[in-house]
Amino acid sequence: MRMAFFMEYTFITNLEKFENSKLWYYHIKIPNDVALALKKKSKRVICNLDGTYQFQCAILSTGEESFFININQDIRNKLKLDLNDNIQVTLTPDKSKYGIPVPEVFAELLIQDPDFDKVFHNLTKGKQRSLLHLIGKFKTEQKRLDKLMTLRNYLVQVNGKLDFKELHLAFKNV
Repeated sequence: MRMAFFMEYTFITNLEKFENSKLWYYHIKIPNDVALALKKKSKRVICNLDGTYQFQCAILSTGEESFFININQDIRNKLKLDLNDNIQVTLTPDKSKYGIPVPEVFAELLIQDPDFDKVFHNLTKGKQRSLLHLIGKFKTEQKRLDKLMTLRNYLVQVNGKLDFKELHLAFKNV
């Protein structure tokens, strides 16, 4: 019988900010040895900050053999984080199918609708995560369902040729 090896890395770092980046601003640096060990399996990880807040994310590279995780405003606000604050970080590989939480209505529609399931799973993993995030951010189940049905109709109609501008226009009509 094979035993599963559980990788978990805990370290202390601080909240930093890229000054000259148009894409990323607030982030935490990941020690190179930790990032390289985790990225052997996948760049998707579960990040736990100060033992109180957990989220799924990707380890990103600056391109200069330096690695980081973005920390968005929502996370900073929830944890009351300011620039240069120390943070205890625990990273584990994300073994979930999509690397992001799946709204219950989304999972159910994938089971019930083979056409939607097919076009959704023909998308890249990144586009799948973007769409799951997009539907998951709506607060009420009814709003999620309305937007999900718009997404479903759009993707089936265009046979999975996703154009986010077109999709956002379709969402505005709901």
